[in-house]
Amino acid sequence: MTDEGFRPNTDELLRHNEQYVEQFSDGDLALRPQRHLAIVACMDSRMDIFQMLGLGHGEAHIVRNAGGVITDDVIRSLVLSQRLLGTREIILIHHTNCGLQTITEDAFKAELEAEIGMKPWWSLECFVDPYADTRQSINRLLHSPFIQHKDHIRGFVYDVHDGRLHEV
Repeated sequence: MTDEGFRPNTDELLRHNEQYVEQFSDGDLALRPQRHLAIVACMDSRMDIFQMLGLGHGEAHIVRNAGGVITDDVIRSLVLSQRLLGTREIILIHHTNCGLQTITEDAFKAELEAEIGMKPWWSLECFVDPYADTRQSINRLLHSPFIQHKDHIRGFVYDVHDGRLHEV
C-alpha cells in the first residue's frame, strides 16, 4: 500500500477546532440525550446523521461502525445508553451502495491472512441486501437479553442517491 498523494489532515483539523472553540456554546449540555434516542448507523462518510434527521447536539447517542450492524460492541454501547443514560428508542440506519456489499467475508479475510499471516477473529458482517441486513439487525436487538427497552426499535435504509430514508 502506498501513501502517494495522501496528505495527513490532523493539523488542519486542529486549526478548525480552534475556530470551533471560539464559538463553542454547548458546555452545559446534559449527559443524557434530550430525546432519549440512540441511533446505530454505518460509518459511511456520505451520511450526516444529525443533518439528515434534524438533530442538534445533545439530543441523541450516535453509534457508528462499518455497515451499522449490531455487534457485541454495539450492544455494549446500547446497554450503557439505555441503562445508564436513559435512552428508550433505537433507530437503525443502513444505506444503499455500502462498502460491505462489495466484498465477501471469506475473500477479504483470506487477503488479510495472506498479507499479514493471521486471519481476523472478528466478523466483517458483509451483506448483499441492505433491507435484509437491517431486518437482521432489528432481530438481533429484539432477541438480545441485554437490551432493556425494545418497544421503540425501527430500522431504515438511507438512499445515498437522493437522501431519503426508507423504513424496513
